[in-house]
Order: sequence, then C-alpha cells, then structure tokens
Amino acid sequence: MLLLHHALGVTSGIEAIADELRSAGHQVTVPDLYNGATFDTVEAGVAHAEQVGFDTIIDRGVAAAEGLDGELVVIGFSLGVLPAQKLAQTRPGVIGAVLCHGAVPLSMFGEGWPDKVAVQIHLVEADPFAEEDLEAAHQIAGAAPGGELFLYPGSGHLVTDYSTADYDPASGRQIIERLLTFVAAAAGAGLLALNS
Repeated sequence: MLLLHHALGVTSGIEAIADELRSAGHQVTVPDLYNGATFDTVEAGVAHAEQVGFDTIIDRGVAAAEGLDGELVVIGFSLGVLPAQKLAQTRPGVIGAVLCHGAVPLSMFGEGWPDKVAVQIHLVEADPFAEEDLEAAHQIAGAAPGGELFLYPGSGHLVTDYSTADYDPASGRQIIERLLTFVAAAAGAGLLALNS
C-alpha cells in the first residue's frame, strides 16, 4: 500500500501509522513528497506546499506508485489526500482508498469514482481545515461501492498523528482501527479476485 503524508511531512506519527500497518502484515511505502522537509504547524506546511506547488506534490505522489506492482490501497492524510484521491480515480489496479482529514470534489480528477475502488473517509466535524471538504466527502462516499464516511467530534485536524498538537487519542485510535479493518478487507477482496 501507499501511505501519503500530510502537510507537516513525514513525521514520527506518520511513520508510526505505517509501522502499525506493517505489523499487521501489510507492505507499506511512505514516499517523502517534501524531500526531507518537515514542519511544526499545518499553516507552515501548507505554505511550503503552496511554494512547491500542489500540482507538483500530486505528481510526486502519483510517481511514487509507479514502481508498485499489482493491486494497491492508497491512504492519504490531509495534503496526501490529493495524490491518493487522484490515484484512486485514475490508476488501474487501485482497489481501495482511505482519505483522512480531507477530500476534494470528484471533478478534480475525473467525472466519477471507479466502481471497483472501495473508499473510507474520515473527517473531524468542526475541523476548520476540512469544513469545505464535507460536501466532497459525501459525494465520494455516495459514488463509491459501499463508500464509508465517518465523522468525529472535535475541531482538531491531524488527530491521527501523535506527534502533532491536534492529536486526539480517542478519535485517532478509532480512525486507525477502522483503517486497519478496511485495509484487511480490501486486501482480502483483492486476494479473492486474484484466485477467482
């Protein structure tokens, strides 16, 4: 699977999530879309992404999938949702997508959601960075087969990353547990498809 980091870069929290997925038996690639840079605040990270260019960030994420063969699950956190969603909507072989802390309209990367790509979306209800993403999240969840949209209480943004000020142990843990369940199901479905 391909795990795409948020606006702060590849933090210890992102690495911890990847390690938990690996402990569950999954192969996980975590590309560094920032070439080593990390930031302490979302604002600083977004400013860096704007300077680099969002299209460049998306292209780097998409390029990271080029060497990965077979079926793929993509997981994006905040900024990482952009390349994750593009891959889900456009790359053959993607069987599942998990979009955490963000979503963009389907029209950004095409006309619809592929009928064989499962999706799970996680947003915090009063997250000021994701308020405008809620409509897109409903659109995607409604278009995807068995699409799931989960809303969590609070106003934090990067609630899954223990190394950030927004970390919420309860919501963060629930998101990771649901992510693990989704990934296991997607991997199982992929194996069934390969064996049928």
